[in-house]
Amino acid sequence: MRVFNTLTRRKEELVPIKEGEVKIYACGPTVYNYIHIGNARPICVFDVLRRYLEYRGYNVTFVQNFTDIDDKIIKKANEEGTDYVTVSEKYIEEFWKDANGLNFRPATVHPKATENIDKIIEIVSGLIEKGHAYEVDGDVYFSTKTFSEYGKLSHQPLEELEAGARIMVGDIKRDPMDFALWKSAKPGEPYWDSPWGKGRPGWHIECSAMNIRYLGESIDIHCGGQDLIFPHHENEIAQSECFTDKQFAKYWMHNGYINVDNVKMSKSLGNFFTVRDVAEKYGYEPIRYLMISSSYRSPINYSVDIIEQCKASLARLYTCRDSLDFEIKNAGEGEINEEIKAQLDKRVEQFVEAMDDDLNTADGISAVFELVRDINTLVIGQNQSKATAEYAAKLFDELTGVLGLVYNRNKEVLDEDIDAMIEARTKARKEKNWAEADRIRDELKAMGIVLEDTAQGVKWHR
Repeated sequence: MRVFNTLTRRKEELVPIKEGEVKIYACGPTVYNYIHIGNARPICVFDVLRRYLEYRGYNVTFVQNFTDIDDKIIKKANEEGTDYVTVSEKYIEEFWKDANGLNFRPATVHPKATENIDKIIEIVSGLIEKGHAYEVDGDVYFSTKTFSEYGKLSHQPLEELEAGARIMVGDIKRDPMDFALWKSAKPGEPYWDSPWGKGRPGWHIECSAMNIRYLGESIDIHCGGQDLIFPHHENEIAQSECFTDKQFAKYWMHNGYINVDNVKMSKSLGNFFTVRDVAEKYGYEPIRYLMISSSYRSPINYSVDIIEQCKASLARLYTCRDSLDFEIKNAGEGEINEEIKAQLDKRVEQFVEAMDDDLNTADGISAVFELVRDINTLVIGQNQSKATAEYAAKLFDELTGVLGLVYNRNKEVLDEDIDAMIEARTKARKEKNWAEADRIRDELKAMGIVLEDTAQGVKWHR
């Protein structure tokens, strides 16, 4: 597999630090509100990355954090007349409602910043001892000038970063580009005891601490949104590599932005949507489909028309899988058709080739629809053996499972009364009692049961 490494700005072969194992860290949400559709993209994309690597046989350790102490969380708590714990726990719970709706598989570990204060203090202390950080009146800052490679991820020298950044200039920092590792507590703010007094961690140091604690000093892949490249990920590299004297992450993967009706999503523009807002209208699965429907590095556009197209595409997938269930139920015994098997296997190869090329989910989805076309042409309604239909279903489930799609297939069991009505209608048709057959069909339709007569028997759906 090759991945585009933001650090080197080129596609590179994925060679894990330890053979057969991949360690991934994905920056998680700051939990002060519902997640928006921009947050949904890294959730879905890097969930697919994890699933695909496991599909290819890797043992994956996947860590995604919660930032549960932050200026925004404190502000929200003050607005609601409560505390940071109440706010963060509430929105962690809300995150899981949306994440589960999006079919996100829980990470190996979901650490919280506040659970790792001891590790944060250890790293900050180490940076001070090594001369990479300094304390001023209870605040601790990282000295960017002490890290000669600062800017290597965003590919800008320190001077250009300094000129282009929004810098808060103060007397306490030695350099405008220095950033906070530890913040002294203001009156009324939550705090933890530290060697520098009461305070709380800065944002960047949290992820370094959780990376090192749960994955080790060097990891394979660090991922997140493009907006995190600078300053968050740049600062993570600086503080982590200065503390450990080792490469922090071998590969950096960043997803593109979300546009709404071809305009960048922004609260100020009024085109800002939460995942919950969109899911209430269209469901969660079309959101997931949209998020992986194009290259993860490219911008993606959200609009009503596009989400409706996603729903239509999903309907095709569900129809194919339901038809396979019907074939399996009604097919006769026999050997697997080797010619059909070989044709379906080509689609798996096509899927793997696409996904091996920097997680090309767009072409991966195309391969799945080629598989659907082959199944519809070669298997559905073609009186193939049960073994052939089961093999087709197996491949379908594997590939859609890697993408995390077609996860709302609720196998419904008909009530005995409805079973009896379908059997009675079948009997009436055999006896050419068309009036009775039509009456039963209409009654079932009124109950929400739609029948479809095929050469293989009666199919139904709600």
